[in-house]
Amino acid sequence: MVNKKQFLIILLILFMGTLLYANDIRVINVEGVINPASASYIQENIERAEEANDECLIIQLDTPGGLMNSMRDIIKKILNSNVPVIVYVSPSGARAASAGVFITVSAHVSAMAPGTNIGAAHPVQMGGMPGSQPDSVTKKTMMDKATNDAVAYIRSLAEERDKNADWLEKSVRRSVSITAQEALDSNVVDLVASDMDSLLAILDGRELELKRGLVVLETKDKNIVTHQMGFYRNILDIISNPNVSYLLMMLGFLGVMFEIRNPGAIIPGVVGAIALILAFYSFQILPINYTGLALIIAAIVLFILEIHIVSFGFLTLGGIALMIFGSMMLIDTTEAPAELFSISLGVIIPVAILTAGFIVFAFSMVMKTLKTQVTTGTEGMAGLEGEAISDITEAGGQVIVHGEVWNAESNSEIKEGDKITVEKREGMKVIVNKKEE
Repeated sequence: MVNKKQFLIILLILFMGTLLYANDIRVINVEGVINPASASYIQENIERAEEANDECLIIQLDTPGGLMNSMRDIIKKILNSNVPVIVYVSPSGARAASAGVFITVSAHVSAMAPGTNIGAAHPVQMGGMPGSQPDSVTKKTMMDKATNDAVAYIRSLAEERDKNADWLEKSVRRSVSITAQEALDSNVVDLVASDMDSLLAILDGRELELKRGLVVLETKDKNIVTHQMGFYRNILDIISNPNVSYLLMMLGFLGVMFEIRNPGAIIPGVVGAIALILAFYSFQILPINYTGLALIIAAIVLFILEIHIVSFGFLTLGGIALMIFGSMMLIDTTEAPAELFSISLGVIIPVAILTAGFIVFAFSMVMKTLKTQVTTGTEGMAGLEGEAISDITEAGGQVIVHGEVWNAESNSEIKEGDKITVEKREGMKVIVNKKEE
C-alpha cells in the first residue's frame, strides 16, 4: 500500500518531470515526394505536439512536390494547429517545389536555409481511368480548372499569412522559382537561417497569432527532440516510389502466374498476391498508362508461348522488347513530372531480361515434370521388368518385380524363369506380358 506521504512524493516527481520535459521543440524531417505517408507523419506530430504542449513544431522540408490531396490534408492541420508550426526548407541544396510551396506558405513561420530554393508550383493532372484518355481540348479545360483552383488556394494562404500573393500566383501559373534570399526580399518567406541554432535564435521572442490567441515563442535553451517517420510509414513511403511499385507489380505477376500454372506451390501465390496488393496501393497515387500495362501483359504471354512453340528465341526477344517499351510507358510522364514518377531504365532492362529467363526456365521445368512418367503408386508399376517364378496363365501365377513378389495374370502363356514386363497393376496383382527378346 502507498501511504499519503509517498503518494504526494510521486505526484511531486511527476509534476517536476512535466516541468522538465514540457515545452520541447519538436523537429521532424520530411524528404521526398509528398504522399499519404508523409501527410500522416506530419498530422500525427502536430497532434502529439499539441498533447505535449510543445513550444513549437519545426518541419525540416526538402521536397520536389507531390499529391494535391496529401498537401491539402497537411495544410488544414497546420492552419488549425494549437501549436506554432515552422516550416524550415533546409539543409543547403534542399527545395520546396510544387506542393512544398503551399506547405511552406501555410506555416505560422516560413524559413529557408541559404542555398535553397522555392517555387515551380504549377499543378499537374494525374491518374485516369482505363480507356478514358481525354482529347486536347478537354485536357486543357481540366488543366485550366486545376490551375485556377490552385491559384485561388495559394492566394488565400498568402492572405492568411500576409505573404506576396502576386509572386505566389506566378509560381503556380508560370512555374517560376527563386532563391532563399530572393524569397525573403519578396516577402514569400519570413526569414533565412543558416542552421537550426540560428533559426531558434531568430524565433525567440517572436509573436504569432494562433487560433487560440497570441503566442510568444520562447525557443532559447529549449530541448530539441527529433521524431523519425517510423517503420510503418517508411514502408508506405518506400512502396510509393515508382521503381519499387514496378518491381512489386512484376513480382506479383510472376508469383500468381506460377501458382496458377503449378497449383499447390502456395508460397509463390501468397508472395505474388501480397506484392500485387502493395503495388495496387502505390498505383493509386501514380498516373498509370494502361497501354503500357497491356504491353507488359502481352510480353508475359509471349514468354509462356515460347515454351510451347518452337520459335528459336524470337518470341522471347519479342517479349523482352514489349516489356521494355511497356515498362517505359507504364507511368504517363506527360501527366506527371518525369523526375518524380518515371521508372528508371536501369531497373526496367534487368527486370525484363530476368523475367524472361525466369518464366521460360520455371515453366519449362513445370512442363517437363508434367510429361515425366510416373514412378510411384499404381501408375509407377507400368513398364517395370521382372521374372516369372512360376508358370503364369489367365488363372494366375507369381512374378518378382523390383525385389517384390506379386500375384500375376497374363493373356499369354509365360513359363517359369521367363522375363516379363508389367502392363498395369490391378489391386494386389499385376497384369504382365512376356518380354520380347
